[in-house]
Amino acid sequence: MLKHRGFPSRLPSSDYQFTIRRDNKGGATKLIMRERYADRKPADRRADAAFMEALWLFFGDQPFERGNLDAGRLSWLFEREVVPAEDPFDPESYEALLRIDEGRARAAFPEAFDGSGIWDGGSA
Repeated sequence: MLKHRGFPSRLPSSDYQFTIRRDNKGGATKLIMRERYADRKPADRRADAAFMEALWLFFGDQPFERGNLDAGRLSWLFEREVVPAEDPFDPESYEALLRIDEGRARAAFPEAFDGSGIWDGGSA
């Protein structure tokens, strides 16, 4: 499992996890598309926006390997702002390639792209 060195491990001052420390011996947790309902808690929305901002600052528009990125957090963005970058795509692989759908991500999380997000100095 690739570890993305320098990627934030969690949302500061919270328990919202962004990365995992070690691989699951039973295999990678499957990425699924989780439904984001309008009545989600503001803290959950902040975590999604901060994660998207970190992804953008760390990877930009380039494809990236899933590696140690948290499957639960990725699943909130999967198939919308974060999409498969390979065909066929294995949602249960740490080596799976993903990419940011920039248009959809900018529409859903403008603060992640305009400099008003949470990461100081434009780096996660």
